[in-house]
Amino acid sequence: MRTTRLVFAALATATAVTTVTATADAAPRQEHFRNYVALGDSYTAGPLIPTQRLDPLGCARSSSNYPSILASALRVGSYTDVSCSGADTSNMTAAQSVPLGVNAPQFSALRLDTDLVTLGIGGNDSGVFGTLVGTCPALRPTDPNGNPCERHFTAGGVDSIKAALKNTQQNVQTVLAGIHARSPQARVLAIGYPRIAPASGYCPSVLPFADGDYAWLSSVEEALNTAIENAVEADGNASYVDTFTPSAGHDGCAPDGAAWINGQDTLLFAAAAYHPLPEGMAGLAGIIHRQLAG
Repeated sequence: MRTTRLVFAALATATAVTTVTATADAAPRQEHFRNYVALGDSYTAGPLIPTQRLDPLGCARSSSNYPSILASALRVGSYTDVSCSGADTSNMTAAQSVPLGVNAPQFSALRLDTDLVTLGIGGNDSGVFGTLVGTCPALRPTDPNGNPCERHFTAGGVDSIKAALKNTQQNVQTVLAGIHARSPQARVLAIGYPRIAPASGYCPSVLPFADGDYAWLSSVEEALNTAIENAVEADGNASYVDTFTPSAGHDGCAPDGAAWINGQDTLLFAAAAYHPLPEGMAGLAGIIHRQLAG
């Protein structure tokens, strides 16, 4: 029942974003997807969103994440989700050790007859997300109205966080090439990351960053998404799905029910800190569904 409700929520989101009524029955391009494989990190896996899968438990992979919702909406014949929390681009070809188990190389799920692949990866390369979350909140008390985290990662006019994204772009491009080699007939979608911080305003009790760091954190996320989009353009055989723009108003500071992203407090049966809520997964599924149906 949970997945069914989220499927309808996803389709409603797609309609709201596009102002075009589209359902699984009306979208002409949906029915031909027979073998769908989802690759990605925690923003794909959905840590703590019920129900958590056991294959392996340490991946914190939800049966109600956006790949699951999308697979139901598309009525695919076969669906394989190998996303795993903490994954980076190296875990496409290398096994990932997780608590209580090992997640096989994600590329092991790809087959010659795979005809749809979604890829949500890049945020953990060079430890970008973990470094920001692990550093910025602790710096807020030193200058609550300033930008202590941006200053911390900037030396000699060089932003070290953004500089690392050049490697991320190349890594994602390599991953895309690997997907094409293993599943040459697949339609491949590289999924961007949704907005975490609002375009204006602050909510330090939810997102405990200094006021001046909100804009910088958004700029880092935009730079990450640009790196992924540039990798797609260089690849030439994949499509980029922008989730940042349509998630405006659904950031971590949004009111209950409107937020797609959880704040600093882990919600045991809803979402890990700084990760998508169930509503966020439905929203992301709607955005991807719209692009596939367009």
